[in-house]
Amino acid sequence: MASNDAQFEQKAAAIIGLYLNPPQNAAVFCVDEKSAIQALDRLDRRLPLSPGRAEKHGFEYYRHGTLSLYAALNPKTGEVIGQTTARHTSKEFVAFLREVVATQPSDREVHVILDNFSTHKTDLVKQFLEQHPNVQLHFTPTYSSWLNQVESWFSKLQRGVIDRGIFTSVADLQRKILRYIRLYQKTAKPFQWKYSDVRKPHSEVVAMSQGQPTRTMTLAAIMGHRLNLHFAEPGSFHRQADLHF
Repeated sequence: MASNDAQFEQKAAAIIGLYLNPPQNAAVFCVDEKSAIQALDRLDRRLPLSPGRAEKHGFEYYRHGTLSLYAALNPKTGEVIGQTTARHTSKEFVAFLREVVATQPSDREVHVILDNFSTHKTDLVKQFLEQHPNVQLHFTPTYSSWLNQVESWFSKLQRGVIDRGIFTSVADLQRKILRYIRLYQKTAKPFQWKYSDVRKPHSEVVAMSQGQPTRTMTLAAIMGHRLNLHFAEPGSFHRQADLHF
């Protein structure tokens, strides 16, 4: 679905700017929640893809319940902070923000990239921001949560744990998700991405590798371009989308 946000250009450019050239000594986090993750106790394990045979899976399962996961991805390091909750109200969201901000020195600027979900804009969130003037929220344009890099990490979690998992209880689901996060931290790397002006075959390309841009572009230069944006992890497929400025 195309974004109908009248401020799409400004919001997208601001977020890209935080990825490419964040304020000096500031911390940037991509935050979102994955809600209603089902603890499915499947009768049969999936049979993996093999030469001459498609992947097979059964359709019988018992549903034990659901939980929600809050995650904050550091786009510079690729590291993830995660917290599971039974619900995903504004109260849980603010509690998670406090946990994320607590990982940084009290005087450090903290920039949080997130979507427009209603629980992100409540009076409770406004009170939190008043108590933490060093924290600034940056909302993605409507229907453009793909600009938030934590969505790529959620895709990895879905494919690596949830899709093929067998969970004997909600507690078992929680344990396996948190174990995945702990193991992920040991080899965490930033997502590699790049964008270019597709109108010019040999135009300037700005690439993010290991959390550092190889070349930088000011927000003024970003504006006025039609950008081709790629998100990828080493050795994997690319997620591609066009940005129209």
